[in-house]
Amino acid sequence: MTQDAYEEDLHMFKIWMKDRGYSKDTQQGYLNDIQLLCRSLRGKPLPSIRKIDVMSHLTDARERGAGDGARNRALSAIRLFFKVMIEFERMEHNPAADVSKSKVEKNRLPLYLEESYLGDLLRSVEGNFRVRDIAMLALMSYCGLRVSEVSQLNLQDFDPEAGQLSILGKGRKWRYIPLQPSIITLLKQCLQERIPPKRKNEHPFFVSRLGRRISRRTVQFIVERTFEQFKQQHEHMAERKFSAHKLRHSFATNLLSTDKVDLRTLQELLGHADISTTQIYTHITDKKKKQAMAAVQPNLPVFAELF
Repeated sequence: MTQDAYEEDLHMFKIWMKDRGYSKDTQQGYLNDIQLLCRSLRGKPLPSIRKIDVMSHLTDARERGAGDGARNRALSAIRLFFKVMIEFERMEHNPAADVSKSKVEKNRLPLYLEESYLGDLLRSVEGNFRVRDIAMLALMSYCGLRVSEVSQLNLQDFDPEAGQLSILGKGRKWRYIPLQPSIITLLKQCLQERIPPKRKNEHPFFVSRLGRRISRRTVQFIVERTFEQFKQQHEHMAERKFSAHKLRHSFATNLLSTDKVDLRTLQELLGHADISTTQIYTHITDKKKKQAMAAVQPNLPVFAELF
């Protein structure tokens, strides 16, 4: 028996993810992981799958070169798959529930752009749609939006009177972002120059030159192009691998470094389901701790045997 034995199960899993509002990228990533699992199971009936089967599959993946991060992502997909199969009464227990995740380096600071450079980055934006492109970068840099959230933003999501954005994030959960006056002014200017969309039943905030909702890939391209321009003016950053998502990292890191926001508030602003995801940004305070301690001048007695 082959992977075809699980065709119906895979279809049910896909329908479940669609119904729960998982992004297309997440759906495809999880399906890829489960398809690899199905190949390794060789048609074994779902109710008879055990913990050792899952561990064996993950061990094989590691031997083929998968790192700890990839192994943990695959394990998350497998756990979810079996959870869904239990929900659909295809099996009674989750054989992946007690499989341990690999230990990976934690609290590694994400690459980010310091606040003093963000203005230079936005001034590096060029092209016929400069105001639109600056607005998109600003929402990622100063409001923490994901690329997908910029792409999916609609006109009705912007409330200039209330001074906020309504963001439909991962898991189809809404969050509300208060806006700085300068961002409100920028978004209003963007609307004045906005190209009317061709589809009358759609109301995207950001529109491409062809009159379509701007795609995630276009947003990423605009950011990549802007970073190339930025690096020409800041040659010492030429080797740093910036991307659109690094702007979201920059927002979180710079905001937390001000000491004016607590971790729970930052979690809400970023739309993280689990606060542990937000905790990676707490280690930006290490630099501030060192700076604070450098200002401490201990007045100690001098001991000849020590100095």
